Amino acid sequence: MRLEKLTWPAVARLSPSVPVVIPIAACEQHGHHLPLFTDSLLLGEIVRRAEPVTADCALWLPLQWLGNSDHHLDFTGTLSAAPRVYLDVLGSLIDNMIRHGFRRIVLLNGHGGNIVPGRQAVFEARQRYRERTDLLLLEATYWQLGRGVPLPPVGLVQDQMGHACEWETSMMLTIAPDLVGKYQQLEPVSLAAGFEPASRGWTTRDRTENGHIGDPSAASLAKGEALLGYFTDDVIAFLERVISWDGRSRNA
Repeated sequence: MRLEKLTWPAVARLSPSVPVVIPIAACEQHGHHLPLFTDSLLLGEIVRRAEPVTADCALWLPLQWLGNSDHHLDFTGTLSAAPRVYLDVLGSLIDNMIRHGFRRIVLLNGHGGNIVPGRQAVFEARQRYRERTDLLLLEATYWQLGRGVPLPPVGLVQDQMGHACEWETSMMLTIAPDLVGKYQQLEPVSLAAGFEPASRGWTTRDRTENGHIGDPSAASLAKGEALLGYFTDDVIAFLERVISWDGRSRNA
């Protein structure tokens, strides 16, 4: 079910146990070869594929395209909500849906810069409603849901998501090839932020001159379709766990 296509009485009639899925993405630089809206386009495609499978048992909100992208602001065109502002936006969306009676809320994320504020938003919301025992508040980043499951056997060079990288470039070749610029000769940029396992504060300019991180030159259409199918299956499997939650157990 898509929230924007329903009337308010139709939403009011839904069971409080229906999971609410809030897709969150970004509008930010993606190197010299991918459009600013890449994260939103890719998450939108995964939503398009996953929503029909869960149409009768999950409520999907419109994709929120403004994300936390302050680390990309050195690159022209990037739009960002500052971290505290973005936390408040996410917290308000969660509060809205709890006020409307829903108990299971998922921030489905498609942008790396949203991971920390997304997790913080659900953590803070849980503290606001600490007396409730019936709430399930989750942040889920689509490319992290399949950990422990082998990636598609299509010759991937990268073993993790980068930025405007092999993975994102491949998926964009699948859904919007006309928006993909010249990528074949781009030099790879290390995925490492440095000082692992510590978490280093960084701006994108600290790591890359052109804006990409990873190896976009390794991208292909076949890899893109395989990755989109893999990630869509992960999202569906995850939502099935949310739907089947018994309302009490700590794990599902």
